[in-house]
Amino acid sequence: MNQGRPVIYLFTDGAASGNPGPGGYGVVLQCAGLEKELSGGFALTTNNRMELLAVIEGLRAIKWDRADVEVWSDSSYVVKAITEGWLLNWERKGFAKVKNPDLWQAFLPLYRRHHVTFHWLKGHAGHPQNERCDALAVAAYHQPGLPPDTGYEASLQQDMNLI
Repeated sequence: MNQGRPVIYLFTDGAASGNPGPGGYGVVLQCAGLEKELSGGFALTTNNRMELLAVIEGLRAIKWDRADVEVWSDSSYVVKAITEGWLLNWERKGFAKVKNPDLWQAFLPLYRRHHVTFHWLKGHAGHPQNERCDALAVAAYHQPGLPPDTGYEASLQQDMNLI
């Protein structure tokens, strides 16, 4: 525990219809009896990108440094990247041949700014905050006029250049 501040609970989910397809993320932040929701969507993206972006946006929303944060995600991709050390290996290798390097590079300084613990939870299993995050993510990608996910589009262009 740091400086007597309460723990922040960060619940996240991402979704994409078609994978790739329209996608969105949902975040529920809880701290000391207060709650905040965040969401956003993109015209063309992937589920994994939205899962990771949900964590990024949740961490960005935290106002103070060195917060104790417990992240709850149903994404094995995100949770295992941290808990099993994949991310640090990717970083050591310069993010070569890694999916979503733009998001992982955006994630790292936010992660290092706080004391973050990751927990995996089974998705679509009735967990109230996970269900709420899913609803936020799905609603986000159903909005009209979604912006492009420029990071995803850049990765498509990069893949085309390798052919």
